[in-house]
Amino acid sequence: MLFIAVYCEYGGTVKKCQQWLEKKQPTMYSRIWSPEVLEAEMASLSVEAQERAMKDAKKKAAKAEAAEQKQADKRANSVVTIKRIERNKRKYVTSVSGLEAFGLELKKVAKDFGKKFATGSSVTKVPSGGEEIVVQGDVSGEIEEFILEKYKEVPEDNIELVEDKKKKKGEGN
Repeated sequence: MLFIAVYCEYGGTVKKCQQWLEKKQPTMYSRIWSPEVLEAEMASLSVEAQERAMKDAKKKAAKAEAAEQKQADKRANSVVTIKRIERNKRKYVTSVSGLEAFGLELKKVAKDFGKKFATGSSVTKVPSGGEEIVVQGDVSGEIEEFILEKYKEVPEDNIELVEDKKKKKGEGN
């Protein structure tokens, strides 16, 4: 039964894996991570190995903390852009980009938009390399409310509404 603890969906972040294991498998957590077990494991190592293990643990903890800080900064600086784009005369599509920075799966969000607004919704690639969700119809205001209501990880300050007009044939150079 030890194989369950070997794999953790959080990958290299030991802290999250420990929290998950403590929540899901408390008996296994106490067998692996209890202070007594850790002390016994450390006692069986040589002095140099103990020092290396402590140094490695501190290094990994600092690296994980730096990664979490970087992710938090990225989320704070990320902006969700909701654009209303005119297609033909009175037809519009609404484009939503920037949601992936908040850890949301775009396909699932697109499906939620389609269900909520009873319209077509898809994930498309953007020429700049990212992805955006395109929803048929002018639902920009409603999408903002829906995102704030359903996806709490997206702060209201990070949502930007943009109205984009399609250039007419006579406009431009």
